[in-house]
Amino acid sequence: MKGLFLALNLKNLPINMAGSDETQIMQFENEHFSKADFGNDFCWGTVTAAFQVEGAVREDGKGASVWDVFTHKRGKIKNGDHADVACDFYHSYEADLALVVEMGFTEFRFSIAWSRILPDGKGEVNQAGIDFYNRLIDKCIALGIKPWVTLYHWDLPQALERLGGWKNREIIHWFSDYVVICAQSFGDRVKNWIVINEPMAVAALGYTTGLHAPGKRGLWNFLPVTHHLAMCQAAGGRILRERVSDAYIGMAISCSHIVPYTNAVRDVRAAQRADAVMNRMFIEPALGLGYPSDVFPFLNGIKKYMLPGDAEALQFDFDFTGIQNYFSITVKHSYLIPVLWLKEVPATLRNVPVTAMGWEIDTEGTYKILKQFSAYKRIRDIIVSESGAAFEDRLVEGKIIDADRIAYFQQYLGQVLKAKNEGINIRGYLVWSLMDNFEWAEGYRARFGLVHVDFDSQRRTMKESGKWFARFLKN
Repeated sequence: MKGLFLALNLKNLPINMAGSDETQIMQFENEHFSKADFGNDFCWGTVTAAFQVEGAVREDGKGASVWDVFTHKRGKIKNGDHADVACDFYHSYEADLALVVEMGFTEFRFSIAWSRILPDGKGEVNQAGIDFYNRLIDKCIALGIKPWVTLYHWDLPQALERLGGWKNREIIHWFSDYVVICAQSFGDRVKNWIVINEPMAVAALGYTTGLHAPGKRGLWNFLPVTHHLAMCQAAGGRILRERVSDAYIGMAISCSHIVPYTNAVRDVRAAQRADAVMNRMFIEPALGLGYPSDVFPFLNGIKKYMLPGDAEALQFDFDFTGIQNYFSITVKHSYLIPVLWLKEVPATLRNVPVTAMGWEIDTEGTYKILKQFSAYKRIRDIIVSESGAAFEDRLVEGKIIDADRIAYFQQYLGQVLKAKNEGINIRGYLVWSLMDNFEWAEGYRARFGLVHVDFDSQRRTMKESGKWFARFLKN
């Protein structure tokens, strides 16, 4: 989850941030592994999210989402950006899917906008919204692309937020009804499903720090929102299992390898609390282990929001766990941060390589987080359901030279392969993201795409990293 402790870390990647050029890119053609090393059944794909790419926020009966409202509040988004048009994927999805094929990917993960299906979050269904996603799904299949649907990627209908949003326990019923509609409408063709994307981001950034929509602030929101998200995560899984034949159902967890700043007991305990929040909070209830209050007693307060039967209802046997690891985090004890009693030691103070987001680069941390999650006995498959990095892309003679991003993927994939070769059942790798898009509170400043987007003209230009994947995936 990108931002809970407000400074983000990864490390040990030798990248030349200042001197990327085509000579560097050619060096990556001779790496010591190939697509074949991952196996013939390994899934290779790329990812988008509805609010970040679709645009068309007022077209064809779509209702407002919390992000539609939040982005038009002064001072919430860098440069005053909004996503009313974004990448205009709503109108250009056919050409964008052609780019997926051109780069050699066979899987495409996208999310459904809840308020495009149910403008008021519940009640009357908007058939035009159903029709759009049917066209998108059918085009994927026609192109030989396997669609992966994320049911919820942060864009709650504003009408439901007015009723309390994720703080209101009724959302379990609202969400369940929405999942039933999606399963009935798309389940005949879509078999790969993620229920909720990075629920910790919703709880922490949306309802605790207020950095994301709906912009609520207050520690008292964290516990009920977390519990309702975890309940919906399991409820959505059960509905898909009941209504979609041969469904492959997963969760998508934001996770980070946590490093104590020193070996002092108080720093080690701070790291354990950070791990409970960042990594254990949503996986363990689903596995029947409950919330991780063993190292973070504050979480015992969640019992106030639990009804009889909730402990059982939190559990669901997911087919896969989606790992979304962008950075590692180094923390130390702090008396200045109540409840958590910790703070991050920023990468900028430790003189380590960072991305354009200021996130420390630590692909070895990816290997360690894969090992950590694989240690849970009830986890079946692992999918890297998001992976990527933002850099300051350079336009040189009509080309987007992004050797830093290629180096990042090379070394990240090396760590994934290392874990796979040690017996971890990693079944796929999905790149964030297909194209530059609206990156939440960062607006359009942060570019993660394999495809460059000129947001004025909507012109697409495949970056050298996209071309690298095209060569890698054809070998």
